[in-house]
Amino acid sequence: MQGGVLVCVLALLPATWLRLSTDDRIHTVADVPSAPVGVVFGAGLWNGEPSPYLAHRLDAAVRLYRDGRVRALLVTGDNSRHDYDEPDAMRAYLVKRGVPDRRIVSDFAGFDTWDSCSRARRVFGVHKAVLVSQGFHVRRALALCGAAGIDAYGVAVDEPHDMTWYFGGTREVVAAGKAALDAAFEPDPHFLGPRERGIERALAGRGASGSR
Repeated sequence: MQGGVLVCVLALLPATWLRLSTDDRIHTVADVPSAPVGVVFGAGLWNGEPSPYLAHRLDAAVRLYRDGRVRALLVTGDNSRHDYDEPDAMRAYLVKRGVPDRRIVSDFAGFDTWDSCSRARRVFGVHKAVLVSQGFHVRRALALCGAAGIDAYGVAVDEPHDMTWYFGGTREVVAAGKAALDAAFEPDPHFLGPRERGIERALAGRGASGSR
């Protein structure tokens, strides 16, 4: 019995760390501090289009850009297969809603949250950012981007508490353990690649690009 309690406590420690370390950095679109870059994390595609959860993240990013709280957007997601391209789908969604293409930078190797945060800092040179995700994920993103050397605030996108939301929240309890290890050991991302100047160009108003 005591052993089971101990296991439960140890399992919940990483999730507790995430909550305590990020509480003061979570905001809404309306009150988040300004930063040069907004980072939008992938959340799946449906028939090549952003899933509803990803679309809501992108809608929040559009508001951040329109309100002048960010000047460029880094869209980071999975493009590990030719038939699955989150960053390009995210870019198309943003452009269709009025964000200039030159203000968007694509990271095609954001295979998980640590990779996205590590590459944002090491490949794209992001030092300060607003992170956009659902509430159940944004804490982990904040902690990992902080470990990667990014001064970040998070926008927690509102969602109805449906089955997807509850699944995401449950998954985060498990993912918190990996996040703690990533923050402690700072492994190289699955694909690092050369330094990219897309963010510099986007902030300067020139054409942006991404790395494949």
